[in-house]
Amino acid sequence: MTAPNDVVGLRDIERARERISGTVRQSPVQISTSLSERIGGSVHLKLEHTQITGSFKLRGASNAVASLSDEERGRGVIGVSTGNHGRGLAYAAKSAGVKCIICMSKLVPQAKIDGIRAQGAEVRITGRSQDEAQLEVDRLVREEGMTMIPPFDHRDVIGGQGTLGLEFLEQVPELETVLVPVSGGGLVSGVAAALKAVKPDVQVIGISMERGAAMHASLEAGKPVEVEELATLADSLGGGIGLENRFTFAMTRGLVDGLVLVNETEIAEAIRHIYWEERQIVEGSGAVGVAALLSGRVSPDGVTGVILSGGNIDMKQHHRIISGENVDVTREVA
Repeated sequence: MTAPNDVVGLRDIERARERISGTVRQSPVQISTSLSERIGGSVHLKLEHTQITGSFKLRGASNAVASLSDEERGRGVIGVSTGNHGRGLAYAAKSAGVKCIICMSKLVPQAKIDGIRAQGAEVRITGRSQDEAQLEVDRLVREEGMTMIPPFDHRDVIGGQGTLGLEFLEQVPELETVLVPVSGGGLVSGVAAALKAVKPDVQVIGISMERGAAMHASLEAGKPVEVEELATLADSLGGGIGLENRFTFAMTRGLVDGLVLVNETEIAEAIRHIYWEERQIVEGSGAVGVAALLSGRVSPDGVTGVILSGGNIDMKQHHRIISGENVDVTREVA
């Protein structure tokens, strides 16, 4: 597949890596014996949930903050988030001495709200979707001149996320297929741009959840569309891609080789597997790649990479899941 014009490229990603090298850590890679035996190939897990703020989002947020002008730094930054982008942006802003406000919907788990506040950012809860929370962001940009740093559809954010792809390929040069969680498309766009630029024959497969997968619905429609934001164990993958999407829709359509959906039962099973077999604590959004392998929805050959993108899960919920409980978040949030 080929990328459209005016997208984030390898040079953007390399520059991002230079900017954020002192802010983010290189996350380790772990070979999964159990998953390798299951698919008959070699499975490498990229443990990005061990990132400083518990998810890959710190990469894009740090690159965006590092790219601000002095005037923009003085007015502060604002963003809308389902949790992980907010935590990453709050950390990056605090490190740079920049004021930060994060707007969130009522569907975001309390654990993620607390995590953002712990980084020193102000949190505003408004509406029952990212789109409704975005209205407060727009008001503050308009009235107070703050700089909005969106969670995905932004050149610097995509460039920062792309550093994960470069890093993964350097750690496992023989990668043939990479499974990447998909929400608004910032991660999969950046990772695909990096991987395809260095090793064009790598297959990049996006994984999302069945409940409210906006990018999947948009690709099916051939244009960005609105979707209802639904409660899901993969809560960080919720939210729309924006009807005025500038980058990630076109990049995902042009660079990603497929997009697969997994259900709630499969996500829960993946969380259990990752804990009991891999000895890692990963949130539902970060577990979707493993869910796709365990369920057989993706059956790659050769050397496979799976990005475990985040670990910011409510520990009480995690305990219930790994103990075998059928956790139904659709009822709990209703």
